[in-house]
Amino acid sequence: MMVFRKGVFRSRGDLVRKNNIAVAKIITSIIKTTYGPQGMSKLMIDNFGEIAVTNDGATILDKMDIYHPVGKLLQDAAKTQDITVGDGTKMLVILIGELLTMAEKLLEQKIHPNVIITGYKKALEIALNRLKNIASEANLNDRNLLLNVIMTTLASKNLGYATHHIANLIVDAVLNVIEKRGEKFIVEKDNIQIVKKIGRSLMESKLIKGAIIEKEVVHDGMPKRIENARILIINIPIKIQRFELPFSSSAKIDIKDPLKVPQFLNEEDRIIKEIIDKITAVGANVVLSSRDINDVAQFFMAKAGILGVKRIKRQDIEKIAKATGAKIVTDLDDLNEKALGKATLVEERKIGKDKMVFIEGCNNPKSVSIFLRAGLEKQLDDAERALNDAIMAVKCLINSMKYVPGGGATEEELALSIRKEGVKYPGKIQLAILAFADALESIPKILAENSGIEPIEIISELRAKHENGQFSYGINVFSKKVEDMFKLGILEPLDIKENALKSSFETTNMILRIDDITERRRRKYIIKKQK
Repeated sequence: MMVFRKGVFRSRGDLVRKNNIAVAKIITSIIKTTYGPQGMSKLMIDNFGEIAVTNDGATILDKMDIYHPVGKLLQDAAKTQDITVGDGTKMLVILIGELLTMAEKLLEQKIHPNVIITGYKKALEIALNRLKNIASEANLNDRNLLLNVIMTTLASKNLGYATHHIANLIVDAVLNVIEKRGEKFIVEKDNIQIVKKIGRSLMESKLIKGAIIEKEVVHDGMPKRIENARILIINIPIKIQRFELPFSSSAKIDIKDPLKVPQFLNEEDRIIKEIIDKITAVGANVVLSSRDINDVAQFFMAKAGILGVKRIKRQDIEKIAKATGAKIVTDLDDLNEKALGKATLVEERKIGKDKMVFIEGCNNPKSVSIFLRAGLEKQLDDAERALNDAIMAVKCLINSMKYVPGGGATEEELALSIRKEGVKYPGKIQLAILAFADALESIPKILAENSGIEPIEIISELRAKHENGQFSYGINVFSKKVEDMFKLGILEPLDIKENALKSSFETTNMILRIDDITERRRRKYIIKKQK
């Protein structure tokens, strides 16, 4: 009896589960060596020969051309973690791999997948409760705290000696755009513009209290530098709208007096001049438009000493408005002085081969820009990813207002708590709970291995510290000793750890529940396989 169409292949039973776990273990083995400040980088080459050198977990997984559906599940989990909290993707993938490895051993002991999942769920609940208990309250007035959280995130990035400089830029940027809504503080990541340009070094990256427009001034006769700028932002074109008549229309313009022809031709210029006069009357000396500014308008603006930029992206226009305090004008009849934004300097600068307009010195800006420089394009891309991760880390800290110790201290403490509580549960569930603890403890083990530290000795010492109640002690990969992470300033936001724990359990749960795979393969694939 034929159930499926030709070309549909089915796999089921224990073999499916073993294959799924094997795929997860292979992907985890790739990510493992990148974990921690002394983790290694990966060289990724795509179909077009483009290369990327990175140790960013989300980027590595994104650039992998993975075919197997379980591999795609891990990709999706890492992508969600990256979008939601920005960091912790490597911990997430490693934890999924370790949980599945432990589950494989339990499956070999004839323990049902549902029993393993139940045990893992109990262990997760214990871990989340303990995680909240060891978290410390954050103080936003403590600049060193923000700096330490960012430095912990950037420690595993390839920024070299510029790490501290970049961290300070991020702290300054966040403190500028943070706002209070009700009882909570909020940081909108979109209010921090990152503009990258190849050339110079990372140490020459800087914070602009304003905005950067990746366009040039529209007319050569316009001033290239305006001090004490009064900025008008418009979302309308400065030109005469022309209406095209249908091809079959018999409408025409009939001018009987030849002396009125020049008057008709000059009418457009007169209307445009009135618009520019209106702009000049309110005191604007910089005009930024998301639409077009025609040649006639450019001429009159240049004559009036106004700097103009046209066709700016909508999202950039909104950031400029937040930075300068300007209102986006959609009707020139509503134009007044209150609509203008202010900046101490607006200037066109040539950066490499390109021209860019810098808006600087805005008073209390709600949007800022980080101008990122680096000597290599790949280095620039990696630095941009590092900046995004660090900004998201601070955003998570401000969201929960809590942080936990890094360096494997949190994972070791959670593993200890799970083992203490796990022995209270009877039967096979206890084995699954303890397996979850072993998976968590693999995080500090991998951290030690990647730093050239003997894992058995260092983990034994780490366990002893935590059993004595010193939960903030973790592995200092530079001194190769077990030390207090709070004193060293190795701190991580609570949200990142919490999200990684929950996501790792959910993904593991999903994979363990799969016992049947049906696949519809393409005809070309079938023919190739038959040959």
